[in-house]
Amino acid sequence: MTSALAGTPLPVGSAAPGTLRSLIEERRARGGPLPLGEAVHLLVPVCVDLAARHGRAEKLFVHPSSVVASDGGSFAIDPARAAEAPTLPRDKTCLAPEERGAGPGDARASVYAVGAMLYEMLTGQCVGPGMRRPTEIVPTLPPELEGVLGMALIADAAQRPEDLSALAQAIHGLAPSGTVPPPRATELSSFEVDISMSMLPPAPPPSLGGTPYDVLVQDRTSPVKVDATNELAQLKARLESDPRPRYVVVKEGMDHGPFSAVELLQQIASNAFVEGDVLRDAFSKDERAIRDWDEFAPFAEQARLGRDIKAEKAAIEKVVVEERKSTRGKALVGVAIVGALVAAAAAWMLVRRGERDDSIAVQGDTVTNVETDGGLKVPAGGQRRAGGGGRGVVGNQGGIPILAGGMSCEGAQAAYVEEMNIGGAKGPADLTAGQYGAILNKGTYFAHCGAPDDMKINICAAVQNGRAVGVTVTTDPRNPGVAGCIAGGVRGLSFPSHPKLDVTRTSF
Repeated sequence: MTSALAGTPLPVGSAAPGTLRSLIEERRARGGPLPLGEAVHLLVPVCVDLAARHGRAEKLFVHPSSVVASDGGSFAIDPARAAEAPTLPRDKTCLAPEERGAGPGDARASVYAVGAMLYEMLTGQCVGPGMRRPTEIVPTLPPELEGVLGMALIADAAQRPEDLSALAQAIHGLAPSGTVPPPRATELSSFEVDISMSMLPPAPPPSLGGTPYDVLVQDRTSPVKVDATNELAQLKARLESDPRPRYVVVKEGMDHGPFSAVELLQQIASNAFVEGDVLRDAFSKDERAIRDWDEFAPFAEQARLGRDIKAEKAAIEKVVVEERKSTRGKALVGVAIVGALVAAAAAWMLVRRGERDDSIAVQGDTVTNVETDGGLKVPAGGQRRAGGGGRGVVGNQGGIPILAGGMSCEGAQAAYVEEMNIGGAKGPADLTAGQYGAILNKGTYFAHCGAPDDMKINICAAVQNGRAVGVTVTTDPRNPGVAGCIAGGVRGLSFPSHPKLDVTRTSF
């Protein structure tokens, strides 16, 4: 809010010395308005002076800066100052609506100006939207003052009285008896008018006890200090205390309204009207952008801040949504990359194993039939010795011992030879080295054992009935774990089935 309504003094040098404006600002700076007796004493002669000037058909701009003090201390109109429109915002509020944007006014306009000056002198506030009744600001003021001001501040010039002498007498009647010399007596009948168009807000309903809102009572001796929130709430209460539809908003070239103050504030809060829209007071005829109205600009600014906050929240929410999508996409890409790496690693391991298996070099392989290459001497008739049966032998098939399995290559060969020495048939090897090599030389059966590429491996397998009943594996460098793993792989291989024992040796 500007200083025009906040009750703060004007900047130094704004008010011309020796004028009624300079006196009002001096009292405002000291923290209080003028006492009723002093205000009446100053304004009654001004009313009498104005009545005489308008009787001579003079046109004047009446405001505090056009009222100057004489050598005797009384105040009167300065014709030179009254010939020019005022420049100070507070002086402008004293002009009658018909004078704003036009030329100087007649007696009716001066009646309005005197009422506005009296209101400011006694309350420290200016006439305009949101103004309060004088007794709400200074409870000690007489109730009759509001009747006088209500008639003087009628916005419609056609409904406003023009008798300045009668106004002087009415103002004099407000002062304590004998404190101010009375003006010339005159009839007050001209003040019997309809005040529904008065700038002074209507009196509150009696049921509300005369104080419809929790308003601030101004101290005459010290300036009032309130926080911004409380001040805004009081301004809203003052505006809403006037239920009359008097505000028109010009938006996109069209008039909207008239609205009461309550309705207008609701429209501003809902963003139907914004700071740049033009607001016209149908009573005062004042018209300017909402942002330039001291009474409505704070609410328009508050609504704009609400819009900005809402837009900011929407923008933040949009960024969060986009960030979530981006994060989800990044996560999916990350998972895909990890999956691709895992798949690549698995493929690499399989390729490496395949390469290892395919690159196994067979250093040599042989196969021996135990009966022939062992040089066994079998007795004629092939009869077994009573009580015979080598170690690890579990049976006999056509004179050939059947081994139990799970032995070393050498142990299986020894058990078989022992049994055949007791009695059995001899013959050539059952499988050739090539046949054994087709099974053992692939190396896939021990690819999982982790044997280094430079490790030398020797395998000896004793095979009977399609399985390795005896296996011996040696490695260079020596590694029992790898050797045991390879031996287990050999024992799990399947060979062509034959009851005779064959021994094959393979080197990698």
